[in-house]
Amino acid sequence: MNRKKKINQILKKKIKKQNSKLHRSNKPRYISKAERAAMEQQDAPALDAETQPSQVSEAE
Repeated sequence: MNRKKKINQILKKKIKKQNSKLHRSNKPRYISKAERAAMEQQDAPALDAETQPSQVSEAE
């Protein structure tokens, strides 16, 4: 590989790395299975509290 080609290759590689750092991914953040379970546990009591008054009012 000649010298000019090698230098150009290195410079292109640097530019490519810099550009990739500027652009963030649009992918949503990964939520682990344990975190999803914890979030459902937090949401579950709130949902139960909302459903119980409606059941009580229907019974009356």
